[in-house]
Amino acid sequence: VGDKVMVLARSGLWQEVVNVPASHTFPMPEGMSFEEAAALLVNYITAYMILFDFGNLRPNQSVLIHMAAGGVGTAAIQLCKTVENVTIFGTASASKHETLKESGVAHPIDYRTMDYAEEVRKISPKGVDIVLDPLGGSDTSKAFNLLKPMGKLITYGVANLLTGQKKNLMAMAKTWWNQFSITALQLLHQNKAVCGYHLGYMDEEVELLRSVVAKLVNLYSQGKIKPKIDSVWPFDQVAEAMKQMQEKKNVGKVILVPEAPKKESKKAEN
Repeated sequence: VGDKVMVLARSGLWQEVVNVPASHTFPMPEGMSFEEAAALLVNYITAYMILFDFGNLRPNQSVLIHMAAGGVGTAAIQLCKTVENVTIFGTASASKHETLKESGVAHPIDYRTMDYAEEVRKISPKGVDIVLDPLGGSDTSKAFNLLKPMGKLITYGVANLLTGQKKNLMAMAKTWWNQFSITALQLLHQNKAVCGYHLGYMDEEVELLRSVVAKLVNLYSQGKIKPKIDSVWPFDQVAEAMKQMQEKKNVGKVILVPEAPKKESKKAEN
């Protein structure tokens, strides 16, 4: 009782009081803010497991990170930097490129104005060792074709289903139609791997998740990772918070808190 903890839950965290199993709580390390704790678990567990458990990231390899300025993207960049001499390609809108370069992305690519596959091949004709794919649809096929021999594609989302403010039925149909499909025999000839990851379906894997969180807390305590907070919004501004993400303005995590941050309330009092 009274411990500061981070929690994992599949849904229902946009409220003041939540009830989660004790096995899904993790003590916050010394010096961590609640905002950082809210930004850590889902994104960093995802990024860690897809890069290291599936991707087997090693020194001198190359990685393509889509949505590189988002929550999982920024976590993946920081984790790549814990391995020696990893070359990072990252897709994001042009306004975010300087920030990405500062954080360690060697080659930021504007997916809106360029064909990212062509841009990657200009710099690395053979492609890359690992592609992190949160997009789905035809982008998964492009990712697979961008892999070097012995390369690994890890798909962990279908962001192409969402366009604008709500689910677009045409986008859903198109994404479904273009969904990547490959047989075991084709994989055999390609010398490539395809992996699928969804943290939401790992509820029962308590020991596995605990071991990952222990590694992440250790990296945080060493100063090697630090959740990047884009902005913090009180519950009554949830619409504006969502807009920040839908308009792709955020670099890092958009955080919801029950009440306005104290600095703002002090200003109001004055």
